Amino acid sequence: MPSYGRRLVATFAAAATGYAVGTLLGPPARAVPIVTGDEGTPCWAEQIDVTASPTQGAVGHRAVTLTFSLVGGEPCTLTGYPWVDSGTGGPAIHAAPTPRGYMGGLPSSVDEPPSVILSISTQAQAIVEGMAVDGSGNPCPGYTDLRISPPDINMMFTVPTTIDACQLQVHPVTQADKG
Repeated sequence: MPSYGRRLVATFAAAATGYAVGTLLGPPARAVPIVTGDEGTPCWAEQIDVTASPTQGAVGHRAVTLTFSLVGGEPCTLTGYPWVDSGTGGPAIHAAPTPRGYMGGLPSSVDEPPSVILSISTQAQAIVEGMAVDGSGNPCPGYTDLRISPPDINMMFTVPTTIDACQLQVHPVTQADKG
């Protein structure tokens, strides 16, 4: 085959391979910008991961910050209060939804939970808190995990964490601090 024919076949083969790779692999991944005020679609259980911070304490209070992260799919929205139950370590208790408490929550000027968009660059958080001692000054049980269901999602995540509490409160999801 003449050299012109070989070059033509090689060029055609390279172009066909490039087209096939581009078609099979699809477009490159990209971050979807979030427009302020965009509510997004509600999150599904398969899209979310839940983790907990180490316990924080102040004047007999204990708190754990739950972080909700997007693990797959398009950006989605969480609004409201997560469902939180105590796990291993003591009697079963359910966290009462409250807008704010000693260790965090909504600002005093805000009563409606915000909608928080989860994306590859943004997370949501909710604070779970309680007292480490009961009304008589006796220590409360120490739990080693919490059972969490994100707002409007019917799936429980067992999240390892430690918190000493006789009663629990949970505050609504808010935009997670960047830091």
